[in-house]
Amino acid sequence: MNKEFIDSLSLLAGERNIDRDELLESLEEALAQAYERNVEPGKEVEVEIDPATGSIDVVIIRRVVETVEDPDKEIALEEALKDDETAEVGMEMEFPADEERFTRIAVQTAKQVITQKIREKERAHVYEEYKDRAGEVMTGIISRSDNKRNVFVDLGRGEAIMPQKEQIPGERYMIGMRAKVYVMNVEQGSRGPSILVSRAAPELLEYLMKQEIPEVNDGTVEIKAIAREAGQRSKVAVSSTNPNVDPIGACIGHRGSRIQAVTGELQRERVDIILWDPNPREFIRNALSPAKVGGIELDTDAQDARINVASDQLSLAIGKGGQNVRLAAKLTGFKIDLNASDTISDLDAAMQAAASRLEDAPVSSSESKRAAFEALFARKDGGKDGAGDAPREPQEASE
Repeated sequence: MNKEFIDSLSLLAGERNIDRDELLESLEEALAQAYERNVEPGKEVEVEIDPATGSIDVVIIRRVVETVEDPDKEIALEEALKDDETAEVGMEMEFPADEERFTRIAVQTAKQVITQKIREKERAHVYEEYKDRAGEVMTGIISRSDNKRNVFVDLGRGEAIMPQKEQIPGERYMIGMRAKVYVMNVEQGSRGPSILVSRAAPELLEYLMKQEIPEVNDGTVEIKAIAREAGQRSKVAVSSTNPNVDPIGACIGHRGSRIQAVTGELQRERVDIILWDPNPREFIRNALSPAKVGGIELDTDAQDARINVASDQLSLAIGKGGQNVRLAAKLTGFKIDLNASDTISDLDAAMQAAASRLEDAPVSSSESKRAAFEALFARKDGGKDGAGDAPREPQEASE
């Protein structure tokens, strides 16, 4: 080896973003292994490369002992004193190796080990770079796909895999296409780091909303929950920390400009913005929109909700293929059971019916009208609320 080899090694290290000294150290180990395996089996060999000139020194290490048990790795004190008068038991002595016996086979073996070491260093660097980036959204370039319909994404120094279940259904991934992906997991495996990314994760939708909606980014509007069926429909529950900011209007934007910018990145996936409510009943009611539902019975321990829905609202509440109720259940965390009912399905509808009845009633004074209005909402049973009855007190409806 000479200086030209060192220069080439330095160039290779720069291209692969590997420290040259680490590469030289790996090369020394590789040459020592090759010499031990092919030239001096059983002996302990050390190789040192001069980083300036490229010259190689190969030496055999033997330990000084009183009684020799392993002649390949040990030397008797009496014999050692002939070579070095200062030799003593326990001391390691270096003996020059026969470099002429460093055959072509040994060089070839060294080449293979060097290649492996470079690959290991690259994998280690990739893992160190991406191990703390799980949970982030990155922009990558589609590089290839395989016969299992896995899509591979070039993230720069590393290549990530996007399994079919993490892809947006119906989205075409063309080689060279740029795409935002959510990094789900980074693991170090026997074949190198494994980076798992997704385009179907709810976190990607949350990231895009933060990018396009300033109020979400600065925390004025909070995203409380997301339920997503990628490529088709999502529901996002939001609330506002500022009473002067409408969370739904802030997310939708003027003529839907903000939410359209989000859906444009997701193959025009439909995104419903839902008002979050600390009252589970009202939250479930909002989550089932655009359907209007009636009485809601909750079992908070079992996380079950039984909901009465008017016949004309039932198909809307269920949604196409059960999608609306399925997303509402994911969003609220409750198991939702819809029951068809012929009773009034919504408080607004109940109040409209009450108002029309008051107009027809032969009542003269305003106090009598109020009494008649309250009578319409009086509880007929004195027990717990019926599934289709309106709330007994106005404040319950406003919670």
